[in-house]
Amino acid sequence: MYRYDTYDQTLVDERVAQFRDQMDRYLGGRLPEEEFRPLRLQNGLYIQKHAPMLRIAIPYGMLSSRQLRALGEITRRYDRGYGHFTTRQNLQLNWPKLEDIPDILGELAQVQMHAIQTSGNCIRNTTSDQFAGIAQDEVEDPRPWCELIRQWSTLHPEFAYLPRKFKIAVSGAAEDRAAIQVHDIGLRLWHNENGELRFRVLAGGGLGRTPMIGDVVREDLPWQHLLTYLEACVRVYNQFGRRDNKFKARIKILVKALGIEEYRRRVDAEWAHLKDGSQTLNQAAVDTARAHFIEPERREIAEQAIADFERLRGENRAFSRFVTNNVSGHKVPGYKAVTLSLKRREHAPGDITADQMDTVAELADRYSFGELRVTHEQNLVLSDVAVDEIEALWQELEALGMANPTVGTLNDIICCPGGDYCSLANAVSIPIAQALQERFEDLDFLYDLGPLDLNISGCMNACGHHHVGHIGILGVDKKGEEYYQISLGGNATDDASLGKILGPSFYREDVPDVVDKVLKVYVEQRHEDERFLDTYRRIGLKPFKERVYAK
Repeated sequence: MYRYDTYDQTLVDERVAQFRDQMDRYLGGRLPEEEFRPLRLQNGLYIQKHAPMLRIAIPYGMLSSRQLRALGEITRRYDRGYGHFTTRQNLQLNWPKLEDIPDILGELAQVQMHAIQTSGNCIRNTTSDQFAGIAQDEVEDPRPWCELIRQWSTLHPEFAYLPRKFKIAVSGAAEDRAAIQVHDIGLRLWHNENGELRFRVLAGGGLGRTPMIGDVVREDLPWQHLLTYLEACVRVYNQFGRRDNKFKARIKILVKALGIEEYRRRVDAEWAHLKDGSQTLNQAAVDTARAHFIEPERREIAEQAIADFERLRGENRAFSRFVTNNVSGHKVPGYKAVTLSLKRREHAPGDITADQMDTVAELADRYSFGELRVTHEQNLVLSDVAVDEIEALWQELEALGMANPTVGTLNDIICCPGGDYCSLANAVSIPIAQALQERFEDLDFLYDLGPLDLNISGCMNACGHHHVGHIGILGVDKKGEEYYQISLGGNATDDASLGKILGPSFYREDVPDVVDKVLKVYVEQRHEDERFLDTYRRIGLKPFKERVYAK
């Protein structure tokens, strides 16, 4: 993974010192609230419902075991002993004291981490495929490109005060696992017929109050022009995006208003001034970035070990369930990626305790070359596990309560913190997730349902990605009371779609029954081996609506 050079470390260290001085002046009454607010937001610090919230950046979801241990120690010393992984592959602390934030940032800097640009109207953390660099279907490793984007966008002097926040996602595989179509800018790496590397650039996607699927701005951007073209895209947004109404300020509104042809024309006009300029990438720059993502020294796995792994699957039903749902293919024969579920009804989806962080870091050292990935589904991945060690790893995860074999099922719920923590939320979301996990915990039933995304957001900001859940749940406020709106048919992958609202919203206690009725329609109507999403697309909303609202 990427290691800071002297420039990176100096920048982050100086930023900590700068914010420490700003915090001292604020706490001493020498810096008014209105002047402190933009300064704290530039360092990922929000003021939430119960306490400050600090959002820590995890670039493209990559973590080392050393960094995870440091996060565990920070949550133990400065928070309540746990952290929350978000859908942007970041980690949030919900209970730090304001006066401790500079010390937390200082300790993060010691392990090459920070909270810069995790909030505010700037280019946020670039996200990517959790299986980047190891996926069997990978066309090109997106991580070096993500790193080049990170370096370009960090403290970019022109883009510190955009009309609104700006999010970029990058995918380099045949299957989109980074939800690039619902980002402000989505990038897809591909090779043309001559084997030359190209980027497909999408713009104007996004969720929130006005969800939209992104349009293709340029199909075949040569890699040398990645940064200059991105600069042109963001410049057009910065110049023409609305600033008079925060609800209409995202790039998706601009692209919709202009039309993709006019937006493309303006980007090309801006790009004419930038193309072949100083930010044009050359092979040496890309090679330097690639050099940070070296292949680990994997041992050769014997054919017999692979055969033994398959035999164990056949002999142990519980292990087989874990492998089927939580273990993914790897580009190197004999190795797998193992997803650790952070979904248990005892805590909020994405939460992890300090003790679990320590233990997972140790497992990463012993089983995965000290490396982890954070998924936008709020789980963790050990990226390089030899097949002859997976059974032992599973046994240890079982003892930790982290071997929940439900990744990709109804129980693998994506959920924002909601009204329990977030001051923007209209309704709670964590209790909804817990009620659903309690209602639908039978593994045979979950496996029979097949792959199914259920996403929950506590407000229209859609941090829980409810618009792209096969089943989406949105908390709404009606005259001071919490209600929940159900949508069906959303999808964040290659054939992306936005869910359609089923009908009038429901009381909190009714949500599990409503979801149960939706699932019964699916089970009754599905064809053999048909996914929930496919059945929904074939039969439409009407049968679900009739069942749910039947008198």
